[in-house]
Amino acid sequence: MVRPAEQSSFVPSALTNIEDSGLTTLWIQDLALKIIYFGGYLNGFQVAERIALPFTGIVDQILENLKREKFVEIRSQMGGLGEGAYQYAITGAGILRAREALERSQYAGPAPVPIEAYNQAILRQSRGRTTVTQRVMRQALSGLVLSRKTFHQIGPAVNSGTSMFLYGPPGNGKTTIARAIGNMRGSTTMYIPYSLYVDGQVVKLYDSVNHQLASDDETTESGTGSLRSGSRRDPRWVRIRRPFIVVGGELTMAGLDFVFDDTNKYYEAAFQMKANGGIFLIDDFGRQQVRPRDLLNRWIVPLENRIDYLTLHTGRKIEIPFDVLVIFSTNLPPKDLVDEAFLRRLRHKIEIGDPTYEEFREIFKAVAKTKRVQYSDQGLAYLLQEWYIKPNRKLRASHPRDICDQIIDISRYLNIEPAMSKEMLNRAAEAYFVDL
Repeated sequence: MVRPAEQSSFVPSALTNIEDSGLTTLWIQDLALKIIYFGGYLNGFQVAERIALPFTGIVDQILENLKREKFVEIRSQMGGLGEGAYQYAITGAGILRAREALERSQYAGPAPVPIEAYNQAILRQSRGRTTVTQRVMRQALSGLVLSRKTFHQIGPAVNSGTSMFLYGPPGNGKTTIARAIGNMRGSTTMYIPYSLYVDGQVVKLYDSVNHQLASDDETTESGTGSLRSGSRRDPRWVRIRRPFIVVGGELTMAGLDFVFDDTNKYYEAAFQMKANGGIFLIDDFGRQQVRPRDLLNRWIVPLENRIDYLTLHTGRKIEIPFDVLVIFSTNLPPKDLVDEAFLRRLRHKIEIGDPTYEEFREIFKAVAKTKRVQYSDQGLAYLLQEWYIKPNRKLRASHPRDICDQIIDISRYLNIEPAMSKEMLNRAAEAYFVDL
């Protein structure tokens, strides 16, 4: 069993008034005007849905203020009773004010959460140390064939909760191992806000590409939940599965800080900030546009102090909790990347090597069974002799999957059952392997 360190459960508190939001009335008014400016005719409940704030106590007050100042007007009452059914339209004066607000920032989405509230939430949802046992390891890695040495190195690395350095030839499952680690580290869900409010600036945090919504009786498919009176939590927060963020050769130093959009005039959160509470996998380490030494220098303070410092374009540095398991994965020899001093800062170094012949056979049998390819020991012996031993080709853990896929493609074309015959194996290998 995975036993996370004792921690406070966190559910965003319900909002009853504007003060609870941590935002000023003027700021919320500008956001509401931008939403109506872009959305056209919207009723009160629709404005509340898009601004991610409860209608009763907050959005109704904002719309009343905008109406009093003649920035919006009521066009009609749609189906339903109450003020929330009133349909609002922006006036000429409202358009001018909305455009002034848009010059400062084009952001027109869910209301942000103050950075202080986010920091407290991350600390309360911190995974802390976890205890992974051998039984949990066997369950999580049941789909992988690993050497005994590698298997027993992964467990202590997971329990450390700090950093991990996976290295070895390509195609042997480093990324798959990293994903399995993500599934074995404690509870699976957490809350994050859609966006953050930092010194009058908006930082967009929720990312539909990298964050996966979790099932929640308060969370709709759009993730905003019920925003009318009676909402049981702050709708500016969304419940997600613990993040697993992967970056590769495209990673730059700029991506590890607040990224300011000069056109839209708001920020995108850094990769490691999006990964808070989960795992940040730096794949293909050493192939980034920045030097490995510079990249590792960037991680020294966060890895040691569990605190990160991100910079606004004004120059102000913002302190952010760093509750991330960082995994560096590389196909390059460690000696070509960094020196011994830097490797010492990476807590656990694990080599994911090529499989042995017996491990390769075990992988092939499992893959063939899954893909419904007729397995044959004689066929595998032929494949190994002709396509590995004779050309002195290295075994890779990914080859059985890829060769079986080739066999399936060919068998469909020939309209025959997929099997490990000599003819099928030769055709599959000819299509798959390239002499370098």
